[in-house]
Amino acid sequence: MMANPKITFIGAGSSVFMKNIVGDILQREALTGAEIRLMDINPQRLEESAIIAGKLVQTLGVPATVKTYSNQREALDGTNFVVVCFQIGGYEPSTVVDFDVPKKYNLRQTIADTLGVGGIMRGIRTVPHLWSICEDMLQVAPDAIMLQYVNPMAINTWAIAEKYPTIKQVGLCHSVQGTAMELAHDLDIPYDEIRYRSAGINHMAFYLKFEHRQADGSYRDLYPDLVRAYREGRAPKPTWNPRCPNKVRYEMLTRLGYFVTESSEHFAEYTPYFIKEGREDIIEKFGIPLDEYPKRCIEQIAKWKTTSEEYRKANTIEVKQSKEYASEIVNSVWTGEPGVIYGNVRNNGVITSLPNNAAVEVPCLVDASGIQPTYIGALPPQLTALIRTNINVQELTVAALMTENKEHIYHAAMMDPHTAAELDLEQIWNLVDDLLAAHGDMLPAWARVPKKQRVA
Repeated sequence: MMANPKITFIGAGSSVFMKNIVGDILQREALTGAEIRLMDINPQRLEESAIIAGKLVQTLGVPATVKTYSNQREALDGTNFVVVCFQIGGYEPSTVVDFDVPKKYNLRQTIADTLGVGGIMRGIRTVPHLWSICEDMLQVAPDAIMLQYVNPMAINTWAIAEKYPTIKQVGLCHSVQGTAMELAHDLDIPYDEIRYRSAGINHMAFYLKFEHRQADGSYRDLYPDLVRAYREGRAPKPTWNPRCPNKVRYEMLTRLGYFVTESSEHFAEYTPYFIKEGREDIIEKFGIPLDEYPKRCIEQIAKWKTTSEEYRKANTIEVKQSKEYASEIVNSVWTGEPGVIYGNVRNNGVITSLPNNAAVEVPCLVDASGIQPTYIGALPPQLTALIRTNINVQELTVAALMTENKEHIYHAAMMDPHTAAELDLEQIWNLVDDLLAAHGDMLPAWARVPKKQRVA
């Protein structure tokens, strides 16, 4: 009889996310007896999550156990898998600061969690906490695998690999499979008839192949169909979010020849072409949803108030499969049954046209030996060039964290495509000053501005 895996959630107060992953795990036969360890610094959120996890176990009628922890190292002691899903500073104060301070400089953002000044700041305040998990893992769970779901994904993955090269880690996102499903829907083709291969960096990976399986077993390239559907106004079809019409990515497809895996609202702020002061015509034409992330946060917070009450009262909870990769990884590593996922890992020569130490998002094979990235080679030159503009920002943010040299935060902001397209050097410098002052104690000590210089 196989032992049961121990799976620790750090930031388990992200209750909806935790519910999806735990639900996926407990529906896999080999994992039904898992020990689910929930750790969070917020006692109320931790209690809510424990109730939900307990009801999932009850609903599925499985022998899994649920334990809660307020101490990170205790939660990690002897664990096999570490799922990380926290947000340092939350919606308030941190997300609000990341949007409001740049607005004073007329620098507008959509999501601000991956790149841009918002992504840089999120990286500076997040990585030290990820490093503290690595430190504890080295002491009490050196062989555990970290499944890292925190943004800014590429900066985080890069910084962990740089400082803790022995930690087994993978950064996980659902944009590759999620976008493939959207494109299949746009073309009215069943998703299970699609074959694709994607590579790049998190939120800026591209489908190098996107094909439809034919009756005779051959495959047909779908790129001409996607371009035609866009030109004829049949694609994109309406998305789940009426604020986000998804036109940016289709436009970029017509310019680059490849479709990017992360949403249009994200992609608009990773490039210098779409959000421009005084060019409301572009914002309107492509339906750029400015301030989208704060709107989502407010909606999610309101929704959670109702949902958490419903879960508390319910005897059973509906369990659906999510499109997250976590349960597949746990299952493959634990049982040896091979799986394939898209993961963020240190490049190490997998994509030959990008730096070796960058964090890349590529197809990975998973089995009892762990997570093994597959070789891609060189990307088309136009994709490599665009991706490098984002890697520059990531590299300088990681350099700031590794050397504790505050100057590199300013350098990262200077290199950001959207920031550089909108602001001059003096404005960029002043903006970073203001952001560091406003974030205050959320930042590591070396990045903080002395109190007397802080702005309200």
